Amino acid sequence: MSQDAAPVRALDASAGQAGGREPLRRIVITLGPILVSLVLAGGVLLAVGVDPIAYYGFVLDRGLLSPLGLQQTLTRMAPLLFIAAGLIVAFRAGMWNLGGDGQFLLAAVTAAASAPLLVQTLPSWLALLVACLFSAFVAMIWSLVPALLRAYQGVNEIITTLMMSFLGVSFANVLVKLVFLDPATTVPQTRTLPVADRLPRLFETTVTSGLLFGLATIVIVHLVMTRTAFGLKLRIVGANPRAAIHAGLNVPLLTVAVFAISAGLIGLGAAVDIVGIQGNVRADWNPAYGFAIIPVVFLARMNGFAAIGFVFLLSVLWIGGESAARRLGVPQSFTLVLVAIVLITLALAEYLDHRFNQARRA
Repeated sequence: MSQDAAPVRALDASAGQAGGREPLRRIVITLGPILVSLVLAGGVLLAVGVDPIAYYGFVLDRGLLSPLGLQQTLTRMAPLLFIAAGLIVAFRAGMWNLGGDGQFLLAAVTAAASAPLLVQTLPSWLALLVACLFSAFVAMIWSLVPALLRAYQGVNEIITTLMMSFLGVSFANVLVKLVFLDPATTVPQTRTLPVADRLPRLFETTVTSGLLFGLATIVIVHLVMTRTAFGLKLRIVGANPRAAIHAGLNVPLLTVAVFAISAGLIGLGAAVDIVGIQGNVRADWNPAYGFAIIPVVFLARMNGFAAIGFVFLLSVLWIGGESAARRLGVPQSFTLVLVAIVLITLALAEYLDHRFNQARRA
């Protein structure tokens, strides 16, 4: 009996060792590429005559270590978490919602146009809630064309969502300049929501309460997509539509639902950004959050909890990089270069780790 149990004990010990190594492996393939990225970006800075140590010092100080910088980083996370949640819904369902920027801007303009008017007739909290719902609804409507074409005509949503994003960005600028223009300002922008009527701040800081809503939303989305029957249905529709049909699922309806939920969450992120931080929308404003978050979601392997960490890292780089660029005379676009290098090296590390695991199993 003891001889028969020996192989079992050996397998249990091997599994335990593998399980113990898994967290360490994830840390290595996450932190290692980040260090490599800093070295590569530092080489670029040296080539243009900028001290990389000073640059990274400003990034850490202004994006993470200083109280004000950390508050700005946490505030920047609020809309990004909603966008990440929306993309997780689409990508886990096997669908490509690449129209996030258009959906975001149209929702932002909706919130900026409606909130200042609503606070004049409704209690502040109710006005902000209605403005957020309006914004989510507009984003959902904008996603209907790609959703219906995918659901009923089988048209690839990559092309249609990109086209709708381009149209949405342009249409949002037209609305700001012609329809919702604030006549009291010389700069083309919407009316400004008073600071007193915006989302409340947390613990007497500058961090908007939208951060809590964003964290709650991405956790709920993760649990719904991984632990509920509804999430399983969405994943089946994206993975194998024919199997979904044989299982009795309404594939067209679920396809439209995926796009609507994804766009609605992105629209909520835009509304939180406006009613909590910006207060208005200026003409030609486009933060391009959507495309920045796409690789973040994939690097997090569409895991909501991991996405929170990657969104935090992205926010630190954005806030700190903007401050460092101003102090050292580096172009603002270098922040995007740094973020791109980090994302590319992280993706490469994931690819090499995947190939290594395949080779080891073989």
